Amino acid sequence: MGKNKLKKFAEMKEFACVLEYPRERLVSEGFPYKGSWSNDFFKADRPLVLELGCGKGEYTVGLAKSDPTRSFVGVDVKGARIWRGAKTVEEEKITNAGFLRAEIENIDNFFVPGEVEELWITFPDPQMQKTRKRLTSTRFLSLYSRFLRPGGVVNLKTDSPFLYEYTRRLVELNGFETLALTDDLYGSGREDASTAIKTFYEAQWLSRGKTIKLISFRLPAMPEGGFLEPREDDIPKDDYRALCRPNPM
Repeated sequence: MGKNKLKKFAEMKEFACVLEYPRERLVSEGFPYKGSWSNDFFKADRPLVLELGCGKGEYTVGLAKSDPTRSFVGVDVKGARIWRGAKTVEEEKITNAGFLRAEIENIDNFFVPGEVEELWITFPDPQMQKTRKRLTSTRFLSLYSRFLRPGGVVNLKTDSPFLYEYTRRLVELNGFETLALTDDLYGSGREDASTAIKTFYEAQWLSRGKTIKLISFRLPAMPEGGFLEPREDDIPKDDYRALCRPNPM
């Protein structure tokens, strides 16, 4: 591990806005803020919003700045990435943003039922070959339903045509209430303060002429038998994913 990463990890341990609970620590210690994020972590009674796979934290920070009436938590397992957003929160003394370093597969262990109002999933890997790892798959929707209030909002912002179409079909198949649906966000006139935030990766894809897609829907309580998984064998695969991604560090 390079000296720069070691320095970032050491600095993050001093950041009050960061909680680090990888699987091993979660199993051995549990999580002290489960059910008490508002009272004990943010110390303010505000609705709670998560960004999953937050990367460098641009979206979490941007959302917090644009809406002081809610609290925002960015979740990612990559500590060296979270460092950038966390440092901004510390330096600018942003009181309604924090970061959780943890595996998203364990996300339901950090919140009690109904504790979270809204989710943002921003530019995740579309996982075209691995449905179970897709952050909008029925596997993950089932996890989210354990802590998202019934009717809570899930937002997907993506550059992937495949993930957009897969999620659109899933939403339609399950009869979820759709709040926003566009395959060209910036050409649709739908842009607002929350969707106008551009991440590092988003800027890269926009510079290559790719359009940004947005789906927002309400996730109901999980029905008996679970959510329905759509067919995907006829969804065209993204043909530009082979391009080298820029280094996010």
